[in-house]
Amino acid sequence: MSGVGPVEPGEDTLAREAPPPRPRGRLALRYERHRRTVLALAAALAVLAGGGYLYASRPQPRPAPPPPYPSQAIDLVYMAPVTNSPGAAAGGFGFTVLLSVRSGPPVTVTRLTQPYDGLSVSSVPAAPFQTKSHSTRKIIVTLRVTECEKAPRNPGLPFLDVTLRNARAIEAHSFILGTRYAQDLSRALEVACGNDSR
Repeated sequence: MSGVGPVEPGEDTLAREAPPPRPRGRLALRYERHRRTVLALAAALAVLAGGGYLYASRPQPRPAPPPPYPSQAIDLVYMAPVTNSPGAAAGGFGFTVLLSVRSGPPVTVTRLTQPYDGLSVSSVPAAPFQTKSHSTRKIIVTLRVTECEKAPRNPGLPFLDVTLRNARAIEAHSFILGTRYAQDLSRALEVACGNDSR
């Protein structure tokens, strides 16, 4: 033989193809019989797993910001003295304040107090009371002198302690009501305790 080329079968030889090997074992036989079903189920599981991964890793929306603290959502403003407030006749001083809730959830006033031992506080409406968002409530506060010795003669910057509550927090906050309130309170205390000597 001379030359280059494919090997050819010789005379009286037959080229036979070997049959494909048969799977062995029960599991292999089952797979062979149900191969299309198994492949379809595997593809469906792969699609479900990919979809679940994409759903779980999707971008989450930002949570809403928390509501403001109650003291940051309100304004408390001194308006004027009230002569016919309950308790004003018996050594008391009544005045009105406006409570405005600028934003956020409703704010509840749970307590009104003041820092002086010789004075007691009451209000109309009586605490606790609630004010809705974007609304204003008129409050009549009455300070009554209980002991002139402990009441301040000339309070410089008197304040009102208010305990506030909303959906976020409970806060005790002191509000300085301004110079007009300080002057009106000084006059009222002079009238109430003017005859007492210290």
